[in-house]
Amino acid sequence: MTEFKNFIDGEWVATGRTFEDRNPVDNSVIGLVHEAGQAEIDTAVRAAQAALDGPWGNLTVQQRVDLLYGVADEINRRFDDFLAAEIADTGKPHALASHVDIPRGAANFKVFADMIRNVPTESFSMATPDVGHALNYGVRTPRGVIAVVCPWNLPLLLMTWKVGPALACGNTVVVKPSEETPATATLLGEVMNKVGVPKGVYNVVHGFGPDSAGAFLTAHPGVNAITFTGETRTGEAIMKAAANGVRPVSFELGGKNAGIVFADCDFDAAVAGIARSAFENTGQVCLGTERVYVQRPIYERFVDALAVRVRSLRPGRPLDEGTTFGPLISQEHRSKVLSYYEKARAEGAVVVTGGGVPDMPAGLQAGAWVEPTIWTGLPETSPVIREEIFGPCCHIAPFDTEAEVVVKANDTPYGLAATVWTRDAAVAHRMGRALDVGICWINAWFLRDLRTAFGGAKQSGIGREGGVHSLEFYTELRNVCVKL
Repeated sequence: MTEFKNFIDGEWVATGRTFEDRNPVDNSVIGLVHEAGQAEIDTAVRAAQAALDGPWGNLTVQQRVDLLYGVADEINRRFDDFLAAEIADTGKPHALASHVDIPRGAANFKVFADMIRNVPTESFSMATPDVGHALNYGVRTPRGVIAVVCPWNLPLLLMTWKVGPALACGNTVVVKPSEETPATATLLGEVMNKVGVPKGVYNVVHGFGPDSAGAFLTAHPGVNAITFTGETRTGEAIMKAAANGVRPVSFELGGKNAGIVFADCDFDAAVAGIARSAFENTGQVCLGTERVYVQRPIYERFVDALAVRVRSLRPGRPLDEGTTFGPLISQEHRSKVLSYYEKARAEGAVVVTGGGVPDMPAGLQAGAWVEPTIWTGLPETSPVIREEIFGPCCHIAPFDTEAEVVVKANDTPYGLAATVWTRDAAVAHRMGRALDVGICWINAWFLRDLRTAFGGAKQSGIGREGGVHSLEFYTELRNVCVKL
């Protein structure tokens, strides 16, 4: 059985305190994970600090860039290893993990390596009171030791989305992957050693949140900044810990995202787009669509067409060619999602399709399976419409006017993303300005230029990631004033 040990100062560290890593496809145990305690967190943070002051801090930008390119190339060389690890942890179909998770996980290192090599800083010449001159110029310096707390839905992709820019900017990191998905973060330690990244630059500590590795890491006074992707309540707890020492945070948190379909849309494209945004990765995507609003003239036709597409999803083993739909991440999360399925029924929702647990073949019945589900008929006050479910489900409601749907879409404490489907350019641009979200897609979903700003409004996050926007978190901008 695989053992996932902590990776600290370039070495593998066992603790004797282990917990099980289970495959959500069939609930089988695929490994034992060594839980880090306060002592391991202390060692990891000290190792990261020492690397800052030593070999890592002495490298030139080009030397860092070369190493990060090496990391990306080694991930791609070991593509099959990373793919197998990600599929075992998450249960997602081979086609999804092989086309999204692993390629983007590797690419993040090259994207941010290129960014740091080419980014400019400011420079100003000024007059001085004695009729002389002074030159002011900006210098970006690393924040220091960054705590990287990762989610389980896109484990490698979202982890490297943070580790890539952190290392490109000259920081060191202590990564706490989700307890549900320890494999690829651990495997990346082998890559770091292979390509010659100095010891202590990249560290991995395993465990849970409260009274475990997560809480110990975010409260550690040697951590200079904290970046986190996950649910809003956990973000609130981390923010309280970060207040000690007034340390900066970067948060991408929960969402209850709206999909808005106007009657003039490209109908087939809108159906396909909403199907993808609501059900890809079994609905376990922070940017996913759980609220769908369709203009009344095409409402009934749209509900029927989306149901047909959803019924075509095929659950199964990740490596089976026909599998297009995976399990949820765990039995615990399945219980949460099914509780919302029950709430919908209790509130009188019309279950268009799904609403329960699929009949799986022998060998898969113990997995974390639920049916992809569409509801209609619930009021906007329903918990099913107000609260993030993070499962393969959506509620569809009709609307009449643009002004009406803007009010409904914005009536949420969250503000992460929205997707709008229309052929009217004026409507598209108005919606892009009116929706209170961090990213608004028009006639698309999950289409990203990695140079653009990414983050959420309201309770969906703090700060922006991507391109030069990541620099605002991962560096300190120092002004140097030289009197000439």
